[in-house]
Formats: sequence, structure tokens, C-alpha cells
Amino acid sequence: MNTGSDRETNESATESAAIEPAAGAAAAGSAAGSAAGSGAKEEAPHVSKAPAFIKARRGLHLSWQVGVFVVGLAVIGAGIAMLVLPGPGWVAIFAGLAIWATEFAWAHLVLRWTKRKVSEAAQKALDPRVRRRNIVLTSVGLVIAGALIGFYLWKYGLVLPWNLKDQ
Repeated sequence: MNTGSDRETNESATESAAIEPAAGAAAAGSAAGSAAGSGAKEEAPHVSKAPAFIKARRGLHLSWQVGVFVVGLAVIGAGIAMLVLPGPGWVAIFAGLAIWATEFAWAHLVLRWTKRKVSEAAQKALDPRVRRRNIVLTSVGLVIAGALIGFYLWKYGLVLPWNLKDQ
């Protein structure tokens, strides 16, 4: 199972690329140059955040990754539960994703995408037209809720629904 976080795999791929013939390296260099010229930024491969003595032993590193996965899954599970129970559900879900991102490249990509979308939503919420629309919708919702509460109090008085008798 390749999680994208094995340093040895990434290093061996880099070394094998360096051993290729000069013609292949020149073609790769020109492709990299054209990509850099087009504004695409090259990103370093995801590397595991495990301590060096753990990464040195494959079995220990796999155990470390399983542990990180289980801990991240527990935090995300607690966050999902907190969506309906009291507590900071979304914060816990993002924390679990950040725990996974320390070891797994796919989680790192998902976390980066999520951060970008949250930033875009925050910028959109600061737009004056969107703020005005949200204030109007909230006001209308409060007026409707007030009318419903007023109707209930007019019809039944201050009696809770579970104490109603057949009327």
C-alpha cells in the first residue's frame, strides 16, 4: 500500500531519475522549465512526519501509520458525533484531517483543498451584497418565527405542547 509518505520510495524515484541518460534528463529539464515558465509551482513530495528511527524500520513505520489513522479516525468520529451533540464538531473533523495529513498524502491534499474553500467562503461572506442578503433573510426568518410563537401563545397560552389536553 503506497500512502505517498514513504521517504525511501520518494528518494529512490529521485535517484533513478538522476541516473537516466543525459538526453532523457535534458528533455525532463526542458519540460520542467516550460512548466515553471507557465506559472505552475512545483511542490515537494509529501514526507512522513514520523521520527527517523520509526521511518528506518518498515514494520514500525507501518504500525505508526496505522496508529495515526486510528487516532485521526477517532477524532473525526467524535467530530461527526458533535455535529448533532454539543461541541465543536467541524473543528474536531478538521483536526482529525490534520492528524491524517501528517502521514498520508491524500489527506494533505484534502486538507489543503478544504482550507482553500473555507478561505473562499470567508471572502464571499464579507461581500457587502451577500451580507445584506443574509441580514434580510435572517430578519424575515425572525419575523416568521415571532409570528408563529405569537400565534401559539394566542391559541394555547403559555402551556407546553406535551401538557396540552384534547381541546
